[in-house]
Order: sequence, then structure tokens, then C-alpha cells
Amino acid sequence: MSSKPEQKETHQANGAVLPIVPVDCLTSPDRGQLVEPSDFLGPDGDGVEVVVLESRANAKGVREEDALLENGSQSNESDDTSTDRGPEPASPLKETSFSIGLQVLFPFLLAGFGTVAAGMVLDIVQHWDVFKYVTEVFILVPALLGLKGNLEMTLASRLSTAANIGQMDTPKELWRMITGNMALIQVQATVVGFLASIAAVIFGWIPDGHFSIDHAVLLCASSVATAFIASLVLGMIMIGVIIGSRKMGINPDNVATPIAASLGDLITLALLSGISWGLYKELESKAYVNPLVCAFFIALLPIWIIIAKKNAATREVLYSGWEPVIIAMAISSVGGLILDRTVSDPNFAGMAVFTPVINGVGGNLVAVQASRISTYLHMSGMPGESSETAPRKCPSPCSTFFSSDVNSRSARVLFLLVVPGHLVFLYTISSMQGGHTTLTLIFIVFYMTAALLQVLILLYIADWMVHWMWGRDLDPDNFSIPYLTALGDLIGTGLLALSFHVLWLIGDRDSDVGD
Repeated sequence: MSSKPEQKETHQANGAVLPIVPVDCLTSPDRGQLVEPSDFLGPDGDGVEVVVLESRANAKGVREEDALLENGSQSNESDDTSTDRGPEPASPLKETSFSIGLQVLFPFLLAGFGTVAAGMVLDIVQHWDVFKYVTEVFILVPALLGLKGNLEMTLASRLSTAANIGQMDTPKELWRMITGNMALIQVQATVVGFLASIAAVIFGWIPDGHFSIDHAVLLCASSVATAFIASLVLGMIMIGVIIGSRKMGINPDNVATPIAASLGDLITLALLSGISWGLYKELESKAYVNPLVCAFFIALLPIWIIIAKKNAATREVLYSGWEPVIIAMAISSVGGLILDRTVSDPNFAGMAVFTPVINGVGGNLVAVQASRISTYLHMSGMPGESSETAPRKCPSPCSTFFSSDVNSRSARVLFLLVVPGHLVFLYTISSMQGGHTTLTLIFIVFYMTAALLQVLILLYIADWMVHWMWGRDLDPDNFSIPYLTALGDLIGTGLLALSFHVLWLIGDRDSDVGD
């Protein structure tokens, strides 16, 4: 038997204050003979008080302990990583389908209209000289628009989890999370923007065998500047949204990631178009401007790295969070190559306005689901721990969409939002006369089929990927969303391009595809 000081130390490490009971309570008939009373007699024969430590074995039998554990799960103490907490998640995830849909609907529509606006912008700027003569800029579009999935949505998911488990309740903790995460996404944005420009140059050079050093530097400067500025603006918006939603009693997982996307596509595409156009104009008279812009943003990297390294919350991501971001950028660049080859064909020019919409909606919905599942798992333990909430086997489609689990319920709600949401967005595009495409019945059927199939695949992959990463001791908040949104860009662009090709082959002339 450990000494009393050792018992107190262990008692405090468990994170819950448990009752101190006399010896005769330990030998009562309802608890059984746990210890010999003689072991706890003092020199004068008096009883000595001992501490009863919590355990899984007696948790169901002690009503006082149950009450304390229940209260403990609602406390603001965020540094408790004990695995003795029960598998039931805390109150933020105990939601009905109606409450989930109600909280997701407005941010979803807001994000959708943001992607519609981005599509309208792309439909206009595709005729600019920089897009005509430096067609590799099209390859940058999904890669840089995908930054909202690589960086901002990951930031939103990470901060939503931190807010839900009480790690942003004090001003000191809040400031620490803000500074570390903002510095981190500036590092990631600069590096990913630079790598995206290299991928665009390579993917543009391979099919044609043509290389221009001026165009390569233009792509680098445009990509790095766009990624840096967009991430700075969107990161600040995300922090405000999460703090505000927490104060209003709204689950940040339901609103943060869609709002990140609502302005993300529009801001990023507008910045890319404006910056690339301005730098393209400077090529003739001031060729030194492009390398200077690129060098300026790269020179700021050491500052952001130092700030991010000093923060324990972001230090690990700074070292280990590059793989998903870089691979996601490469996947999105493949989608950009498909967009470049399709939009360059005059028969499919109308596809430009729909690409940000289908990719944005799919990415928004799967990001919400991944963020919710990750928070659900964080409330039951730590990454790598085996529990009832983190199955290791590949889930079946029935368990993903038709079980009574809260995550299955949210998957059904998100999937049911696809058709009405896209109908609203298609009507908006048509009323603004965007895309040079008339909305015929056959076009809507093909488009909706592609959109439903995209979201169905993404939601299933999210259910598998988040649990798989959790079982491999990887935090899904940092690793899952970049992969999922990049896959959304690739699947969405591929299915949309296929739909346009099929419509053109079967001669759907009423839709005026490509006019």
C-alpha cells in the first residue's frame, strides 16, 4: 500500500477530487472486503483516513464519483488528458439532426454564395491576357483555393477543438493560441504557395515542352503573395468567428469551416487575378519587380518560424504538419491541370464558373464532418488510444450514413443539403447570366449526379480517414482536412469535366455548352 503523500499525488493527477472516507466504509458489506482494517490502524488504534482513487471498475457503483466525473467533464480545466473519462462525448456534440442542420444551413449557404462569386470572377478573368498567355495560372487556381482546406479550415478545426475542450477560456490561453497559429499558417502559406508555383510550371511544361523563365518567376511571385495575404486575412476572420460562436453558445465545428470557405475562394481568386495581372503588366518595363516580390515574402519566413516554434501548441505541427499540406497541394494541382486543359478548349469554357462551386460545396461539407468527428474523438481521449469511439476497422457505408451515431446523423444532414444548396447556387448563376450555359433539365441532372457522388465519396472517406489517423496517433485536426478538401477538388473537377464532355458528345445543344 502506498504512503499517504503518494496517494494524494496520484489523486491529484487523475484530475478529479474524490472523497476521503474512513476505514470502516471500505469494509462495508455493499463494497466487499477490500483491505484489512489492521493495515490502517495508527499507534493508538485510531482509524486513519485514506483516499479512494477512481477507477473504471468502481465508476459505475459509486454515485458520488459519477457526479464528480459528470461535473468534471463540464469544467474549464483543459490540461486533463486522462484516459479515465467515459466514452460519452461532452454536451457540445449531443445534438439533434434539426439542430445540426439549423446551425450548418446559414454558414453553408453563405459559403456557397462565396463560391458562386468566385466562379463568376473566374468566368470573367479567364479572358484576361495573363490567363490567355500564361495558362499555367489556371493550374494555380485549385491549388491556391485549396489553401482554405490546407490551412484555414485546418486552423478552424484545430481552434474549434481547443475551444470545445476548454483550451481558449482564459485571455492568456487565447492569446497563445492566436499568435502561434497565425505564425504557423504564414509559414505554411508561403511554402505551399512557392511549391504550388513550381508544380504549375512543371505541369504546364510537361504537355507542351515550353518553358519561360519570366513566366515561371511571375507564377512564383503571384502564388506566394496571394497565399500569404489570403491566409493572413482569413486567419484573422477565423479567430473572430470561433470566439464569437463560442460566446453565443454555437458549436464552432458547425460554422467555422464553412465561413472559412465563404470568403476564402472569393478573396483568394480575386487576389490571384489582381496580383498576376499587375505583375504581368510589369514584365515588359520592370522585370525586376517579380523576383523582388517573391524574395520579400520568402525573407519573412524566419520571423514566423521563430514565433511558431516558441508556442507549444504549434511547435509539433510546424515540424510534422507538412506532409498533408504538400500532398494536398499536389492533388489540387492535378485538378488544376484538368481545369486548364478543359477550360482552354472553347467548347468547355462555360465550365469555369461551376468549378469553384462544386469544389467549394464538397470541401465545405466534408470539412464540417471531419471537424465534428475529430472533436468527438478528442472528448474521449488522446490520439492513438483505443476506445469505443475510435474503431480501427474500415467502416461500412451503412454505419457511416444509417447508424444512430451522432456522426452518422450529421453525415445524413450534410448529404441532404447538397441538392437544395446546388439548386439555389445554379439559379443564382443563371440569373446573373454566368457560365454561358442554359440550365436545361439534362444539364441539371448531370450536374447534380456529379455533386451527389462527390459528397457521398468524401463523407465516407472522412469517416474512415479521421478514425484511421486517430488510431495511428495522428491528430485529425491537423492531418485530415487538407487531404479531404484536395480530394474534393480533384473529384469535383474530374466529375464536372466528365459531365461537360458527355453533354457535348450527346449533343445537348439546348444547354449551349461552350457558347
